[in-house]
Amino acid sequence: MNTSTMQPPPKEQSKARSWLARLGWAGFLFFFIKGLVWVAIFLGAGKLFVG
Repeated sequence: MNTSTMQPPPKEQSKARSWLARLGWAGFLFFFIKGLVWVAIFLGAGKLFVG
């Protein structure tokens, strides 16, 4: 048995990291911008009600 070709088992990635890697930057930017839009909506609605 040749031990020079044996490789250690791959390390277990966290679920969040593997999910983010699958989603990619396009998905991240989509949800980031979507969140910013919701923040702007709530701030605008708050200004309407408060004064």
